[in-house]
Amino acid sequence: MCEAVPVYESRQNVLKYQAVIDDIVEGIESGAYAPYSQLPSTAQLCDKYGVSKITIKKAMDQLESMGYISRRRGSGSFVKKIGEKVPEALMGEYSNQMTGFMAEHRARNEKVTTKVLQFTVERPSDKVAEALDMDKDGFVYHIVRVRSANDMPLAIEYTYMPIDVIPDLKTAAVETSIYSFIEDDLGLKISSAHRTVRAVLPTQLEVEELHESKTSPLLEVEQKAFLDDGKAFEYSISRHAHGYELYVISAK
Repeated sequence: MCEAVPVYESRQNVLKYQAVIDDIVEGIESGAYAPYSQLPSTAQLCDKYGVSKITIKKAMDQLESMGYISRRRGSGSFVKKIGEKVPEALMGEYSNQMTGFMAEHRARNEKVTTKVLQFTVERPSDKVAEALDMDKDGFVYHIVRVRSANDMPLAIEYTYMPIDVIPDLKTAAVETSIYSFIEDDLGLKISSAHRTVRAVLPTQLEVEELHESKTSPLLEVEQKAFLDDGKAFEYSISRHAHGYELYVISAK
């Protein structure tokens, strides 16, 4: 245990780790900790706040689950640039549990197929550039794919990735697993994602590709995904066929 700091020890109504969280969140939101910057080490935080390593670990776990930081084994904790926060009810944090569509469904012994509708390089829109924290003068891959399991079309994905973060992406990876290419070929580590979920009506393309009616709502998942250094590498919108959740539950 490090030496106690009275100002933190005196906050009887707040758990010690919550006081640490509150202070670091304030530092992130005020800009004292810049996006992508590395937080002080555990020992330094222990000394600063006068608490134990266990307390700092609890605080870091919570900050990661809240989406403020990402952690890289052997390198430390890094501040994410998330932008505008979304309500917790609509946001899912999948830290250290990120899997691609192919890995998820192959784990259930299902046959996975991908139909690539578009794979181009283009300038990002304002919304995409902001989501990926990149300059509008840069380039992104724009990928549209229909994903099927056991010959059942389950989702259509609209994906954007900055080419300077994910270089040399080839058609073979787009047709199979982009996430496997990122980790196995590029040697990068996918860390976490923020997802916003809503119900939407399908477009004409989605009606045709997912075999849905125009009045049948789809489950839309808007996702921003991060590498373990805190960099955003993917902005995507996926729309899932009606009954997809029932299919997933029954397939488990």
